[in-house]
Amino acid sequence: MTEVLNGVTPLPDLGIIRVEGEDAASFLQGQLTQDFVLLGLDEARLAAFCTAKGRMQASFVGFKRSPADIVLVCSHDILPATLKRLSMFVMRAKAKLRDATAEFDLFGLAGQAAHDAVPHQLPPWSRADTGSASVVGLYPADGQPRSLWLAPAGDPAPAGAPIEHGLWSWGEVRSGIATITAPIVDAFVPQMLNYESVSGVNFKKGCYPGQEVVARSQFRGTLKRRAYLAHSPSALKAGDEIFHESDPSQPCGLVAQAASAPGGGWDAIVSMQIAAAQGGTLTQGGPQGSPMSVRPPPYPLLADV
Repeated sequence: MTEVLNGVTPLPDLGIIRVEGEDAASFLQGQLTQDFVLLGLDEARLAAFCTAKGRMQASFVGFKRSPADIVLVCSHDILPATLKRLSMFVMRAKAKLRDATAEFDLFGLAGQAAHDAVPHQLPPWSRADTGSASVVGLYPADGQPRSLWLAPAGDPAPAGAPIEHGLWSWGEVRSGIATITAPIVDAFVPQMLNYESVSGVNFKKGCYPGQEVVARSQFRGTLKRRAYLAHSPSALKAGDEIFHESDPSQPCGLVAQAASAPGGGWDAIVSMQIAAAQGGTLTQGGPQGSPMSVRPPPYPLLADV
């Protein structure tokens, strides 16, 4: 792993929504699962944008470039629809939203490249500036440090040996933190992807769409699905169904994110019934599909309160 996931790669599959204005933070405070009002300039946050039913329609890595300038990094395939829906709620808030993907260059840094990007190692969801670039610490993948590099378009690329984008995608899977893409929009409440355990939900902030559902899932013990790491000898993709031998008539889970594994086969983040993950045969696509193995996520789960 150390030798494989070590270097720099552009991230063309991601896009950027820029929110500017004196009400930028307070506007996002009322829309996302994170507290953007109290967000420091040396911090970043994982956040979800939910429907009224608590289902995730987008996920972001967000941070402030200044108190009135916030960037939200999300999957490019859902950006237009997400931007349109977020913009519907601006109302009288002094905040302007736009697609700023072309204004910045995004890179993923792993291994030594992540170590070298800033003078000190960045913990997950922390932020540091180096010149005109912003560097955000991400969750590691199999112990390898990773970070997100965002700089004005045309600035010099970060230092480091190039790695294939597919390897970065595999590292994203191995980190255990799924990004919402088009095939899984509206499929999960945040806890089904363990977002509350990786600082993606703030239960102390004010209201946002779907808050009651998200809070109920957390505090009333109604959650029956969690995210796990999985492996299959056959190709996997987001949206693939997973079946358990105990009930071959209906799926017990869904692939949230997947990537080809350097050692062969495919690794994935799957959201599935907790009971199904505790034992028995799992297959992809149907009862006769390829067998799958599952293991716990690579971080501790936040205990239900």
